[in-house]
Amino acid sequence: MNMNEWQVICRVDDIPVLGARRVARSRGMDVAVFRNAEDQVFALLDRCPHKGGPLSQGIVFGTSVACPLHNWTIGLADGCAQAPDEGCTPRFACKVEAGQVLLDPRELATVGLDLAPPRAGPCASRGAVGDGTFEAQAPHTA
Repeated sequence: MNMNEWQVICRVDDIPVLGARRVARSRGMDVAVFRNAEDQVFALLDRCPHKGGPLSQGIVFGTSVACPLHNWTIGLADGCAQAPDEGCTPRFACKVEAGQVLLDPRELATVGLDLAPPRAGPCASRGAVGDGTFEAQAPHTA
């Protein structure tokens, strides 16, 4: 693959050190692009393999990110949870050239499209145990 086939996403300086930037896609969940203290850049689907937490909101340390929901440690290079936890989130090929972050547009168009976005909050419940009729309602206001 030559550089003409890679998509410029942003400049490295656009990603906070020890932070992330989200990349929206036309289909599927966002991709999180991370930057560590050594200015290494990594890209993962913005979804923890545990409960679907937004990894882009996690804390980056070394070559890992801590999920903001349950503190699972996810490797930025491979997208896999650190033992004893198990599971992986899809990773995306990423490179930096002349200070620009580039991703593979073919991967952006195909990777992780089969994964459902997480559902959270009061409207996430659809039924009680053994009963498919319960619907969650928004909290009442005074």
